[in-house]
Amino acid sequence: MTLNMTALPQFKMMSREQCEAIHRASLEILRRTGVRIYHEEALELLRQSDAAMLDGDRVRFQPGLVEWAIRQAPSRVSLCRRGSDEVLAPLEGRIVSFGTGSDCLTYQDPRTGERRPFVSADLVDCYHVVDALPELQFCMSMGIPFDLGANPYREQFALMLKHTTKPIVFVCDDRADCEAIVAMAAAAAGGIEKLRLNPSLLLYSEPSSPLRHSKTAVAKLLYMAEQGLPLVHSPAPVQGGTAPVTLGGALAMANAEILSGLVIHQLKRAGAPMIYGSGMHHLDMKTTISLYTCPEFVLARVVVAEMGRFYGMPTWGYAGDANSCVLDEQAAVESTFSIMAALLAGNNLTHDIGYLESGKTTSPELVVLCDEIISMLRRFMGGISLDESSMAMNAIHQVGPDNDFLTSQHTFEHFRRLWRPTLFNRLGGEEWERAGSKLVGERVKEKTISIMEEHRPEPLPDGTREEIDHILKRGR
Repeated sequence: MTLNMTALPQFKMMSREQCEAIHRASLEILRRTGVRIYHEEALELLRQSDAAMLDGDRVRFQPGLVEWAIRQAPSRVSLCRRGSDEVLAPLEGRIVSFGTGSDCLTYQDPRTGERRPFVSADLVDCYHVVDALPELQFCMSMGIPFDLGANPYREQFALMLKHTTKPIVFVCDDRADCEAIVAMAAAAAGGIEKLRLNPSLLLYSEPSSPLRHSKTAVAKLLYMAEQGLPLVHSPAPVQGGTAPVTLGGALAMANAEILSGLVIHQLKRAGAPMIYGSGMHHLDMKTTISLYTCPEFVLARVVVAEMGRFYGMPTWGYAGDANSCVLDEQAAVESTFSIMAALLAGNNLTHDIGYLESGKTTSPELVVLCDEIISMLRRFMGGISLDESSMAMNAIHQVGPDNDFLTSQHTFEHFRRLWRPTLFNRLGGEEWERAGSKLVGERVKEKTISIMEEHRPEPLPDGTREEIDHILKRGR
C-alpha cells in the first residue's frame, strides 16, 4: 500500500445525508409542482418517456426519470486548446479551472481609468490578457460592445477564436447563433468530429427562475445535446426575488431546475456532456441589487460544488468577482475570498474573474490581479510534502547544530519550489522607496497595459480565418 505523503488543505461542508435531503426536496418539487417548458420538441420527448405528466406546458416528473438522467450524464468533460487535443481545463473531481465572465455593459479602461461602454477593440485587448495569463484556463466574452449591433454574439465568438487559443465558454441569443458558433469552432478544430473529440467550447445557458425553461434556452440545450458538445444549463435564481430568500429553499428549487433541464438533455442524447451549476444570488433588500461575493453567495457556490459531486457531474462556479465599483481594497478582499472558496470547494469550471459592480463591469486589471491571487492560493492548496526528500533528515544531519542551511545542497535543490509573486511587494521599506514606492495597483496597471500592447496570441491559419469570416457574413 502506497501512502500519500502530501498533506493537503481539506474542506467539506455537507454530509451525504444532507445532499440526499436536498435531492429528495428537488424530486418532490418536480413531482408535485413541476416546471413549465415552452418548447414543443422537448414536450414531445417527455410525452414519449411515459414518466412525465404533462398539463399543457406544465410538466411533472416521476423520480425514476430524473434519476435515470443523472446516471446517463458523464462524470468528466475536457476542454481543449483551439485546434488541439491538449486539455487545458479537465473538468472532474476537485480540479479547478478559472476564466473570465461574459457580457458586461461597462468597461473599466486601464489606460484612462474611465468607466464606459465596451467597444470591440476593448474585447480584443481583454482576450489578449486572458491568453497571456497562466492561471486562466478559459475565456468568456467579458463585454457587450455597442459597435457590433443588437446581436453581437457571433462577432464576439469570432474575436475570441482569433485572439486566444484557450477554450471558450460562450453565450448566445438563440439556436441559429448556436449553430453558427459551433460551425466557427468546427472550422478552427478541423471539422465537427474533431471538435466533438476535443471540444474547445462550452455553451452557457439558463432556465428562467422560478421553474421555467424558455423556448430559446431549450432550443440551445437540445442542439448542444444533438451535437454531443458540452454545456452548462445553470439557473440564476435571486433569493428574495425569483427564489426563496433562504439558501436551503433556493438550492432545492435551483436543483429542480437543473435536473429538469438534464432530463430533457439526456432524453435528446443519452450521455451527452452537461455541467452541473447554479448561480444563486440574493437580493439586497436595501438597494435591490443582486449581490455577488458575500458570505451567502460564497456558501451557495460551495453547496453547488458538493451537490454536483454527489451526482457525479462536473461543476460550475463563480470567483474573482466583487460588489465594489472599482479596483480597490474591497475588490481585492472579495476576489480573494471567492477564489479561496472555489479552490477549497473544488468548483471545476469557475468563471467571472474580473467582474466588478455585481457583474455589470469588467476590469482587465482585476483579471491580472486575480491571476496573482490564484497562483498564490494554488500553492497553498498544494499542501506540504512529507516524503523523504522534503523531510530533509540527511541535510539536518549534515548541517548539525553548528552550521546553517544557506549553503546546503538541499536548499539549492529545493528553494525554487517556494512560491514567488510577480506583482506583490517583498522589498523592505527603504528598498521599496528606492524602487519607486509603487503600490500594487500601479504594478497591476502597468502589467495589464503591457500585455495588451505586446502580447500576440497564436494566429489562426488564413484559410480558417476566411471560413469564419464567411460564416459571419452569411449570418449578417
